[in-house]
Parts: sequence; C-alpha cells; structure tokens
Amino acid sequence: MKAIFSQIEALKPEMTMALMQLIRVPAVGPESGGNGESAKAELLSKLLAQAGFDRVERVDADDTRVSSGKRPNIVAYFGDKAAGGRRLWIVTHLDVVPAGEESLWKITKPFEPMQQDGCVFGRGSEDNGQSLVASVFAVKALAQLGVTPNRQVALAFVSDEEQGSAMGIEHLLDSGVFGGDDLVVVPDSGSADGGFIEVAEKSILWFKVVTFGRQAHGSVPDKGLNAHRVGMQVALALDTELHRKYTAQNSYFSVPYSTFEPTKKDKNVDTVNIIPGEDTVYFDCRVLPEYDLEEVLADVSRVTGRFEAQTGAKIKVEVLQKQAAPPMLDGEAEVVGLLKEALKRARGVDAVVGGIGGGTCAAFFRKAGIPAAVWSTIDEVAHQPDEYAKVANLVADAKVFALLAVL
Repeated sequence: MKAIFSQIEALKPEMTMALMQLIRVPAVGPESGGNGESAKAELLSKLLAQAGFDRVERVDADDTRVSSGKRPNIVAYFGDKAAGGRRLWIVTHLDVVPAGEESLWKITKPFEPMQQDGCVFGRGSEDNGQSLVASVFAVKALAQLGVTPNRQVALAFVSDEEQGSAMGIEHLLDSGVFGGDDLVVVPDSGSADGGFIEVAEKSILWFKVVTFGRQAHGSVPDKGLNAHRVGMQVALALDTELHRKYTAQNSYFSVPYSTFEPTKKDKNVDTVNIIPGEDTVYFDCRVLPEYDLEEVLADVSRVTGRFEAQTGAKIKVEVLQKQAAPPMLDGEAEVVGLLKEALKRARGVDAVVGGIGGGTCAAFFRKAGIPAAVWSTIDEVAHQPDEYAKVANLVADAKVFALLAVL
C-alpha cells in the first residue's frame, strides 16, 4: 500500500495537467446546444494509451444530432478476468452540463481551467473529471509498479449521463458489456470527508410546461392572451401544490424530502413590447421512492387543466425524463464492504451508507440486478459557477481506487 500511494503522489502533477486538458474540451450534449463528447473521447484515448491498460475498446452509440454521428463510450481493462475474483468496474462520464451564466464565473471562464488554492477550476472539474482522472491514474500507478490486481479492473467512460444516459450506460448495458456478478463503483456523488457511500436514489421526473396564449402588441394586452403571465402562474401553482401534497420525510436520504424545482426557462419574445403568445418552463423533480410518478403527473395534469379552464390558454405538458427509483443496494453488499475496507485502510474512515436525490449511472445497474455503489470525495459544487475539484481529493480518490484493485 505504501508503494502504491507513493507512486500516486508522484503522479500528482501529471494528474492535475490531465484534468485541466480534459476541461478545455467541452463535452456538452446536443439537447443543450453542444456537439457531444467525441473530441473529449479522443483526448482521453491518448491518455489511456499511455496508462498501461491491457485492452481499450469503443462501444459508441449512433446519434445524428452531433457532427461525428457518434456518442462515444470507452471501456478499458486492466488485469486478467481468469485470475479470479469478481470484475470491478469504475464508471465515470465524459459529458458535462453547459457553462450556465458565464458572468457568474469569477475565478476563470468555464472551459479555461485554472489551478488556484489547491483546486482546479472549470466546468466538469468535479462532475465528473476528478473521478475520471483519478480512476485512470490509479491503474497507471499499478501498471508502473508492475502490480497484478487481485481482480480484473475495468473502467467505463460514458456519454449522455447528464441527459438521461440512453446513449451511454444504457447502451453499454444493452450491448452486454457488464456481467451479473460484476462489482460496480460509480464515483459521481459523495461527501467532503469521503465517508459517505450512496446506496439509494430518488425517482427522477423532468417535464416541461408549454403555455399557448395569443400574441399581441404590448400596448393592447386585451387583444392578446399573455402566455408568459399564465405560464408563471402555472409554475408557481405546481411548485406550491406538489410540495404541499408530497410531504413525506425519509432520513435515509441526504435531502430527506421530495423536491419539485422550476429550473430552465425558454426565451419567448424578442422585444419588450410584445405580449408573448407562447411560454415554456421546465421542472426538475426528485421524488422519494414511496411515491408513484404517475400520481405526480396526474396532479400536474389536474393543475394545468384548471388553468386552461380559468384562462382560456392551452397548456401542454411534455415528460423529458421519468425514472422510477431503482432498488436500494443492500448496505452489506460485497462492493460496499470493499469500499469500506479501502476507506478504512487508506484514510482511517468508518464510512456510512445512505441515499441521495441526484441520479447516477448506478440506478441503471441496480435495475439490471448488478450491485453498484456510489462514492467519491467531493465538495458538491457540480453545475455551479466556479465549479472546482480539489487536487488533494483527486489524489486521495486515486489511492482508494487502486486499493480496490488489490484488496
């Protein structure tokens, strides 16, 4: 263990540089106006070629919305499956969310990484660049030392995680990449001290509400029907009524209640003096497993129907993502025990298990009956302006990933 940790420490400058290189290549999905992950995948492939893996494969998904026509998924193997033990997967994602309001970034521009105060700033640094780089360099350290892992280690780098995973982890599952007895770690959530292992997730429901009114000149609003006003009223009513009804608390989750958040807002008109004839707002809902998403959608329809009757506007609800909560992973599962042992040896931490509201690739594994645990050391600054990853966390997590291979 001492030799492995020393080797990883020696790789710290190289790891930091690799993270900064990856941040410079935007990997935003087409749903958010991006061109996908292909350019980033090409850069990662070069890093993998120098890391000592035994085999690297591509399992891409077709997507005509991006210039390459492909959404890349890379799988890299280290060690021999025939050597015994269950294959261990570490699964990270290539894609990132858009920059958001760039004026809110104060340290640096989103895709111009900067190292400052022990951190690397930039979009995708913590989500999911830190863990991606840590997993690669954990294997690189083992390869440089000539260490034979006790189990085959496989790394998966997937696309489309931020927009539902159809082109990423679902594609890999459908392609038969994973086995039913595999062990999976998804380092896409965690805690600042590295002592939290996620074994449960909430249901996810994303939908948009489109309100159709009647466009008119701003000086004669009586000749129109202001879709923006009605849309705002509908959004506030949904926010209020869903939170009022779905009030259960579950202390197992880090946010112990269901959330129903109005988030994105589409542009409606081009100038101030036009009464909007169409208005669109989006909701991101994270719902405790005890609630049925169909019931939530029925309540959404009831609210929008009421406003249609009251205002004369037409209101359309479109579901963008609906993912019922996956089965909870047994807190005594082998992959959880392996993580706990690694954390105890590497850091002296007695890890605890629990649930989160965020969605990760682990949900798809659990639905497929493959045990998957979620863990990393993060400050939870994903999707925020001035997102960062601590270099200390980058190195510390690489040590844990390396230990998982040899325990």
